[in-house]
Amino acid sequence: MFLALREIKHEKVRYGLIVAMIVMISYLMFVLMSMMIGLANENKAAITTWQTQSVFLNKNANDNLSQSLITKDQLDGQRLNEHESLVGQAPVVITKAAGGADKQSAQFIGLEPDQAIAKKNIPLVSGRHARHADELVVDQSLRTKGYRLGEQVRLNSTADRYRIVGFAKDAQLNVAPVIYGRLATWKTLRGVNSQVVASGIISNRLEGGERFNNLARYTSQEFIQKLPGYAAQNNTFAFMIGFLMVISLIIIAVFLYILTMQKMPNYAVLRAQGIPARYLIATTIHQAVILMAAGICGGLLLTLLTTWLMPTTVALVLDWPLIALMVVVLIILGVLGALLPVRMILKIDPVRALNG
Repeated sequence: MFLALREIKHEKVRYGLIVAMIVMISYLMFVLMSMMIGLANENKAAITTWQTQSVFLNKNANDNLSQSLITKDQLDGQRLNEHESLVGQAPVVITKAAGGADKQSAQFIGLEPDQAIAKKNIPLVSGRHARHADELVVDQSLRTKGYRLGEQVRLNSTADRYRIVGFAKDAQLNVAPVIYGRLATWKTLRGVNSQVVASGIISNRLEGGERFNNLARYTSQEFIQKLPGYAAQNNTFAFMIGFLMVISLIIIAVFLYILTMQKMPNYAVLRAQGIPARYLIATTIHQAVILMAAGICGGLLLTLLTTWLMPTTVALVLDWPLIALMVVVLIILGVLGALLPVRMILKIDPVRALNG
């Protein structure tokens, strides 16, 4: 470690450039990871707050809640228990009844007030829960769009007016704010007949497919993975992060290889003085760990600064367990890159090296 620190201190510019490159690579990886988690959260946040364990949809709905319609006949006389909720989903456009705010795309979620989700699983940041059919609870992100408590709004340019009585936390679905209202309002928006009861059934307990034989059953994770664009988005980000890891491995290996070649005369003198090869190899590995640690710390600081400066409309979520895992992986990659010049160190011939 002593020799590694002495070399870094002596060649500040050279090693500083390597650290700067690691800083930028780790910064880009941390930001991409935060964006991936943030966008994933905007896809599924509402599903998570519902404490979803099982989902039942129409078998012909192509695994999509908004395209599913469940009829009374499909329930086959089954009554919902205290853990189950009828849910109606429909894409809507919300605007102020009096004007003065841009139209916003949203997902309307119709609920029955006496069922599990409406009673227990809509956390509020301000206001109260809806008590009447003309009242809505909306995602808190709509506050940044000019919507306020007590204001009247319209949905899909209909004549009906609704009043915002509460702002909900983590009420987002399919990367859109959620608007909670009555199931009867959902039926009006969808224009369905009296035989249709909901889009799906959400349960906060793990239930088997035999619970509703005429419906398709999904676990929470299965349902989330089938959300439109969710899996493709996560796979794209994961590929980008993995590619950056490979790049970081190559960069560390190449730089350490070149630096080792340039230090061959110095290593030859040390070998001639009786310094064992394992000590020089340990020095190279220590340098890699120090460079990676310094670069990663710089990347983390830039990531924290970016998260602090970014507006709330940018989906950035720091998941510290995942970041810690990524830090460990990066350091391991740095050590692997440091092993490339090991063979060169082992074969140092002091006489030949000193003679050029």
